[in-house]
Amino acid sequence: MSKVSIYILLWCCTLFVSCEYFQSNEERKVLAKVHDKYLYEEDVVNLIPKGSSAQDSVLFMSNYINRWAQEELFMHQAKINLSEEKQRDFKRLVDLYRNELYTEAYKDIVISGMIDTTFQDTIIENYFEANKINFKLNQDLIMLRYIELEKDYLDVKELKKKITRFDQDDKIDIEEESLKFKNYSLNDSVWVKPREIYKKITPLDASMSDEFLKKENFLQLEDSLGVYLVYIKDVLKRNDQAPLEYVKPTIKQILLNRRKLELSKELEKEIIKDAIKQKKFEIYN
Repeated sequence: MSKVSIYILLWCCTLFVSCEYFQSNEERKVLAKVHDKYLYEEDVVNLIPKGSSAQDSVLFMSNYINRWAQEELFMHQAKINLSEEKQRDFKRLVDLYRNELYTEAYKDIVISGMIDTTFQDTIIENYFEANKINFKLNQDLIMLRYIELEKDYLDVKELKKKITRFDQDDKIDIEEESLKFKNYSLNDSVWVKPREIYKKITPLDASMSDEFLKKENFLQLEDSLGVYLVYIKDVLKRNDQAPLEYVKPTIKQILLNRRKLELSKELEKEIIKDAIKQKKFEIYN
């Protein structure tokens, strides 16, 4: 085959590839262009929040295009105006961040398959006793029981006695009557935040805290919706020692983070040992 024939063949191949390239790009809808960078519809369409109206979708795409253009324009200007040394420094930082991102993601996957997330009560209790000084309340807490009644409930006086005394017979009687209540909670062994109770018992609000936050205190309240019988069993004030049950989830998370850190360090040592053993990592003196 002559040189001319080879040249023609190569030119035809190049033309064919080029046509395929432009045809491929023509099929992709271009939304915007900044210098030599293109933003395609496929880059944006999957980012539109699901359930968005047509108007919201158009607004989202418009905002996205503008943000993309700003970033590309700033990047273009930065590359022109920043020194090569500065750009090299930034590249090193970007590479470092990328490596850390991949490394931490891989560690999380490996550690999540290895870690034991259960803790014996004694371990939690020992940690609590050793670190009590670090567990002070940053808000008030209460234990209480309450009943919400219709305004025409007949035997409020008797029910008041039962929710205050609350012996075993009272508990049984109240439970048997519970279908007549609008709402109620008798679990007085759990610490709760006052603001959670304010949402459920509408006549209560923060302005009544002096009256409400009293240990072994009974309140009978009323509004247009009904009658509320409230017995405050116990109260802890801001800066008091936090109870174990209340901080137990926090302690579990602290201990879990410790385990993750220990496993991470073990993983770092093991990956080096394994690489040396398999001759994937060598140090030259």
